[in-house]
Amino acid sequence: MKWLVSFFAAAFIISPGVALAQTAAERQACQADFEKYCPGVQPGGGRVIKCLSEHLDHLTPQCKSVVEANMPK
Repeated sequence: MKWLVSFFAAAFIISPGVALAQTAAERQACQADFEKYCPGVQPGGGRVIKCLSEHLDHLTPQCKSVVEANMPK
């Protein structure tokens, strides 16, 4: 049981807040929106950008710009 708690603690520390962003400024711009609209989304595989893009009309202007810049073309 103790190893399980340690595993999740390490995973939390290692995982980035918003995996779509390339810079700290981009992560910061979307952190609140990610927590609000995509709380259960596991970062990786394009899942964060997909989730945020589904809520594009509700995102802050700063995050909306980041998401639009990182959406697949």
